[in-house]
Amino acid sequence: MRVLLDTNIFIYREDDRPLSEDLQKLLKTLHEIKADQLLHPLSLDDLEKDRNKTRKEIIISKIKAYPSLKAPPNPEGDSKYLETVGYGTTINEQIDNGILYAVYKNAVDFLITEDKGIHKKARRLGIDDRVLLINDALDVFEHYTLRKETIRPPALEEKYIYNLNLTDPIFDSLKQEYEKEKFEEWFKKISREGRKCWVHHREDESIGAILIYKVENEAIDNSNPPFPKKLRLKISTFKVTHVGHKIGELFIKLSIDFCIKNGIEEMYLTHFTKPEDRLVELISEYGFYKAGINYRGEDIFMKELVPERKTLEGLTPIEITMEYYPHFYDGKNVKKFVVPIYPEYHYKLFTDYPNRQLKLYEFCKEFIVEGNTIKKVYISHSRIKTIKPGYILLFYRSTDLKKITSLGVVENVYTGIEDSNEILKIVGKRTVFTRGEIEGMQKPVMIILFRHHFHFKHPLHLDELKAKDILRGPPQSITEIKHRSYVKIKEVGGIDERFTIH
Repeated sequence: MRVLLDTNIFIYREDDRPLSEDLQKLLKTLHEIKADQLLHPLSLDDLEKDRNKTRKEIIISKIKAYPSLKAPPNPEGDSKYLETVGYGTTINEQIDNGILYAVYKNAVDFLITEDKGIHKKARRLGIDDRVLLINDALDVFEHYTLRKETIRPPALEEKYIYNLNLTDPIFDSLKQEYEKEKFEEWFKKISREGRKCWVHHREDESIGAILIYKVENEAIDNSNPPFPKKLRLKISTFKVTHVGHKIGELFIKLSIDFCIKNGIEEMYLTHFTKPEDRLVELISEYGFYKAGINYRGEDIFMKELVPERKTLEGLTPIEITMEYYPHFYDGKNVKKFVVPIYPEYHYKLFTDYPNRQLKLYEFCKEFIVEGNTIKKVYISHSRIKTIKPGYILLFYRSTDLKKITSLGVVENVYTGIEDSNEILKIVGKRTVFTRGEIEGMQKPVMIILFRHHFHFKHPLHLDELKAKDILRGPPQSITEIKHRSYVKIKEVGGIDERFTIH
């Protein structure tokens, strides 16, 4: 991206006055997105008019350090342009016309200027969306940055690669796969690039899990087949040695959330596939598929966050959520249920719920395992018989919030389970209940295995649910609601419609 900065911006930046907060943010953002900041040669002519000789010499000496727009287009002879903006009867007007012409002729993407006259001319030309004030530019360019972070448990940190220990045992197998010298050179390279990762450290400070990621906007052309240029999240390294805590599932959840929040519609990883490969099994559960092979012989596994709608046609509701998570079908062919959940269980099951208060032990490198999962378990004594795979669950946090906060999709239902060992076998580490609590439960129970898809941006309070005739009172058990009631919840709650099929 090429951004032309007008004289007034350079003066703000290079004279002795403090920079405004907005200009500081803008310049930092331009640096982060690696935009080329250019100076039009006519800007020097403009500065030459400064009568303060000392100030002029200082500013010009600093500005000459900036790259200039090479061979800028000249508006002389372009009568259509000059008739629109005015031929310019003064040197200032002619300079303004020349600077604006660079935008008009697409020599640059944007011009940032505080000159009201240039903005007026840009409106006449119909290019005012590319001629920006400092405040407007800040709004525009912040969309190009990846500022929206995921909600992570404290036991999982985001770190710069250069703060990791390359001799950590977790990297040993990678050094074997990619050759020790090549891997170490790559590690040094991405450290210098300022790359980041998500990492979990064990109590002895060794690495128990790591995901190194990179946002790309380029073609994948060293593969068969090649893939066109596109904004993607590349998972460069995905490795877990501290097993039993569902960290791999957490990595997938965080990666998907990162993509959604930052407008990235595709993600991929490369991997030397082995027999009975657990990583391949895991990522395949959430919609990664083998899309090709690269020059090193690694399989390329791709996941489309926003596939074409025709791809989803003909799939059943459960197939949509299984193969294209976090997409889900929410049309009239699936039933919807409000599911009450106590705050203490909601707290453990949905550890990524916004503004959740953390417990002290979470800062001691401990995970709430059931909170790491995408696939979760709800155990109930309800006798309801109509819940099936693909149906929608709307979780109502009782007692304190009294709000519908979260949405899940049923993957499987087990009814009439009486044996504690069978319950434990089904739920694994996806439930909020301990072994002792399960053994002490009244039997039989119903077990709902579901996938958590989204939290509502605007959770609906009980008062609003009653006012909209969705509920008559606080739900005491799993309660089926009508489709039109669900539509009201979705509209107010703010579910991203890119991920719904109906």
